[in-house]
Amino acid sequence: MYPVYPYYSFKTECKDQPLTFPPQHQNEQPGMEYLMNPKPISENPDYRGSGKLLGRTAIISGGDSGIGRAVAYVFAKEGANLVIPYLNEHRDAEETKQRIEALGSRCLLIPGDLSEPKANEKTATAAIETFGSIDILVNNLAVQYPQADFLDITPEQFDKTFKTNIYSYFFMTKAAVPHMKQGTSIINTASVTAYKGQRELIDYSATKGAIISFSRSLSLNLVQKGIRVNSVAPGPVWTPLIVSSFSAEQVASFGMQTAAKRAAQPFELAGAYVYLASDDSRFVTGETLHVNGGQMVTG
Repeated sequence: MYPVYPYYSFKTECKDQPLTFPPQHQNEQPGMEYLMNPKPISENPDYRGSGKLLGRTAIISGGDSGIGRAVAYVFAKEGANLVIPYLNEHRDAEETKQRIEALGSRCLLIPGDLSEPKANEKTATAAIETFGSIDILVNNLAVQYPQADFLDITPEQFDKTFKTNIYSYFFMTKAAVPHMKQGTSIINTASVTAYKGQRELIDYSATKGAIISFSRSLSLNLVQKGIRVNSVAPGPVWTPLIVSSFSAEQVASFGMQTAAKRAAQPFELAGAYVYLASDDSRFVTGETLHVNGGQMVTG
C-alpha cells in the first residue's frame, strides 16, 4: 500500500525522486536517525569542496542528524572544523563525527540541553579551548507536538516548544557572539510554517516566526561588528523530527503538499548554509533563504 522509494542516483541528475515513505513512528523526540526507514540522505557524494570555510570553526546545534548533519558534512568538505552540541542521540552523533573525521576535519561532540544557558556557555567555551575561534554558528534545534485542537496545547507543551526552538537560539548566540569577529556568520533554521502557518503546529509555527524576527533584528544589532545574521526556511525535510512527531499515517504522505510533490532530503538544503556561511554572501544579512520545494511565500 505504501511504496518505499528507491534511492535516486546522483549520476542521473536525481531524476528518480522519492514520493512517499513507509508509515513509521518513534515515541520520543528528537528521534533517532539510525532507526529511520529509509535513512535520510545526508551527503551528496559528488559534492566537492573548494576551501570556502578552510580553517574556520562552526558550531551546529543538533548537528548529529537531519539538516544539521548534512550541513556538518558539507562544512567539513569545505574545510571547517565542527562543534556539535546535541541532546542525547549518542549513536547518531558518533556516526556523524566518524564521517566528518573521514572527510579530514575535526569534530567535537557535546551532549547537553541547550534550552539551559549553562549548556550553551559550555559549548562556546569548549569551541574556543579546542579550536581557538567561533566563525560560524548554526542554530538548528527544534521540537514539534502536533495538536488538532488548539485547546489541547498545554502550558507544559508550549514552554517546551519555545524553550527548545527559540530560547536555545538566544542562549547559544549570546554565548557565541563575544568570541565572534568581523566576517563571521550566524545562520538560524526557521521554517516555511513561519510564512504559511500549519493548523496542527501552532506553537511550533509561532517559534519559527520568532526565529525570523530574531534573525532580522539581530542582524541590525550586529552589523557594525561585521557579524552577519541570516536564516534558512525549509519546507518538509525527511528528518528524525518527522517520524518522532507525526503519526505513522501522516508520515506516509509527508511532503506531498509541495509543488515538487515530495519532501526534501537533508543534503538538498546544505548548500544554502554553505552560501550563508562563506564569503560568497558577504553583503547578505537579515535575509531568509527559502528551500521549500516550490511553496509560494511572502515576507
